[in-house]
Amino acid sequence: MAIELRQELRLSQQLIMTPQLQMAIKLLQLNRLELQDMINRELEENPALEEVQETAEENTLEQTEVKADTISSTKEVTIDEKFRDDVDWSNYFDEYASPGKIHFESEKKEALNFENFTANKESLDGHLLWQLLMISPTKEEENIGSLVIGNLDKDGFLDASIDEIAKESGFSPEKVTQVLSLMHKFDPPGICARNLSESLLIQAKQLGLNNSIVTKIITNHIKNLENKNYKAIAGDLKISIKEVISAVNIIKGLEPKPGRKFSNEEPVYIIPDIYVHKTEDDFIIVLNNDGMPRLHINSYYQNAITHGKEISGKTKEYLQDKMRSAAWLIKSIHQRQKTIYKVMESIIKFQREFFEKGIAYLKPMVLRDVAEDIEMHESTISRVTTNKYAYTPQGIFELKYFFNSSINRIHGEAIASASVQEKIKRIVESENSQKPYSDDKITTILKESNINIARRTVAKYREMMGILSSSKRKQY
Repeated sequence: MAIELRQELRLSQQLIMTPQLQMAIKLLQLNRLELQDMINRELEENPALEEVQETAEENTLEQTEVKADTISSTKEVTIDEKFRDDVDWSNYFDEYASPGKIHFESEKKEALNFENFTANKESLDGHLLWQLLMISPTKEEENIGSLVIGNLDKDGFLDASIDEIAKESGFSPEKVTQVLSLMHKFDPPGICARNLSESLLIQAKQLGLNNSIVTKIITNHIKNLENKNYKAIAGDLKISIKEVISAVNIIKGLEPKPGRKFSNEEPVYIIPDIYVHKTEDDFIIVLNNDGMPRLHINSYYQNAITHGKEISGKTKEYLQDKMRSAAWLIKSIHQRQKTIYKVMESIIKFQREFFEKGIAYLKPMVLRDVAEDIEMHESTISRVTTNKYAYTPQGIFELKYFFNSSINRIHGEAIASASVQEKIKRIVESENSQKPYSDDKITTILKESNINIARRTVAKYREMMGILSSSKRKQY
């Protein structure tokens, strides 16, 4: 069979994403702060893109005005006024014409540095190292102490064994143990412990509770303490439940994470992308555009391409490419805002009772419901609702929160899973702390409210909300 080389022309359809479509999809996934960062980067890289500068008009009429009645009531000084003849003018000039204490201020005042007025938060390592140096340690103790401090986790627990520190420092395990025992007396109480029990024991000893019921419970019954099995503790220590509860109340006052107050974790503040306000019987949607640059295409480059005659081919091609990119960005941002508004409008349409009455009235809804309502694809709705938050009359919620599974009722319409979680939370809050409801009891109460779910579903929702089991919620 002979091998030959030939050409064939075939026509086929293929889905290709244009650069404009890629940019539009990318912008949909960004939240407000991410979009702002992207716009700022584009402003730096694209010379054809400009921010509209809003200049405040200077209003000279807002200066201090003198009212007509004030002017008329002020007595005008005239030349005809007579001066008194009995005034000693020589003493007057000697006393009042003296310049007195003169103070010259420099024209340029140094701006205040507000960083000097804000205290920097002290780190745990720095706090412990300062205490170590205050006891005038030997060179060996300083080296071992530095290794101990360097191996502490964020909660203040030692994350290395005695042998590992001894091997790293080159000193004996006995010497390391001696320095570690010394550091157990440092502030905060319970620091440099190897586990929770040791940390609680250190704090109890600093309170003068050596060989007490408190230390015995921490040493031998930490698991029973966690499960609130006070009867087992009382039976083993041969004491009354009342004595156990008194000791447990002392243990509750101890710090389980000694290094917590030195944590560098900063709170994360949520800035809503959308505001929903209720006015009379309707809801108003406002997109959060605070700090968002207003963009337009640079008119100089636009005129240069349109009317310029001395622009080279490469320069013109470069400017056209940048102007095309700027136009795509502006159009994509407008399309993004329009899509977000439509999605939020549709959510309000389906979840109107939630916005008016609260979480208990949240209805089951999926992405397809909104997609069919505004005639868009589900993937587009998913991108719009990802990592974006809305301020509502009921609080701040992620847009994904409004999309949840449905749970069938015994009679009537289905209910949203989030509403069931809210009902479980309210049931737990209303229970008797000395006789908390079990998961089976909560299931029965929900059935009385026309909600039929299994006990394991109640347990799953309870764990999702961080609610302890009935045995651990029980208060004595």
